[in-house]
Amino acid sequence: MWGRWVGFCTRTEPGVSLAVFRIGVGLCVMITVGWVMGADLVGVIWVDQASGGIGTVGSGRIVSALGGPTLPVMNGLSWAAVLAGGCLAMGLGGRVMAFVALQLLMATVDINGDAGGSYDELLENAVWLCVLGPTTTTLSLDCRLRTGQWTSEEGVGVWARYLVVFQLVLMYASTGYQKVSSYWVPGGDFSALYYILQQPSWHRFDMSWVAYVFPITQIATAISWFWEVLAPFWLLAFFWSETPDRPGVARELANRWRVREVFAVIGLVFHASLLVLLDVGPFSLVSLAFYAGLVHPWEWPGRGATRI
Repeated sequence: MWGRWVGFCTRTEPGVSLAVFRIGVGLCVMITVGWVMGADLVGVIWVDQASGGIGTVGSGRIVSALGGPTLPVMNGLSWAAVLAGGCLAMGLGGRVMAFVALQLLMATVDINGDAGGSYDELLENAVWLCVLGPTTTTLSLDCRLRTGQWTSEEGVGVWARYLVVFQLVLMYASTGYQKVSSYWVPGGDFSALYYILQQPSWHRFDMSWVAYVFPITQIATAISWFWEVLAPFWLLAFFWSETPDRPGVARELANRWRVREVFAVIGLVFHASLLVLLDVGPFSLVSLAFYAGLVHPWEWPGRGATRI
């Protein structure tokens, strides 16, 4: 078992999937902070009431060291976070820049717990994975400066991409396990999505027409609940899809029925629907960035069938 663990930790693959993940995460950092700046809300939600904000906000070490949550401080940190997110997306600075982006993101979005959501923590986890993993070996300015080319076949540890996929599956599974009301679980009326679509604080436009297609919302509720609760099988299907030639009935069935792809398609439809119908912050955009980890490096267009 120890030999297998060491072999897993030292196994490498091309870094294209991690690079696409990094690009998506960097863009999400820019969008998350930039949206607040574009809506002119920095001085409202990220500034303390004593300095003109609408309420009392917290203050981390960085903010405190700069003089507290005043408008000049928070404006400066917001611009710095957007810049760091851009550098992360472009792949400049490697793990150091990812760590800087993480600290600046936390200094801004975490300052007011009433003006954010769990998607902020999800994004922070994503940036932290960019700190842990070598995400700039290809499709990056670092690669360009190091090799003179934008792409490289340099191997990276597979463990980094597995952490990305594990975080995605963990998010869905834990969310599903917490949905235990009669509106969600089998035996109830599967009306959860219908009521969610009626929430004025979430929907993008009037959704009263959904009452005429209530059975469709029931089907969608059931599918989304089972999809989340069964997410651990997605993780297994992901592992098995990497080694389809190994023996095993479960592995063979998962690959034949394309379980990994089916789960991914349901997720893409789910997040596309959220983006169109509901305003739940950057949740869907951050989640979709994780989907890059589900794609094996040799599956990207033009990559051929080479496996490392």
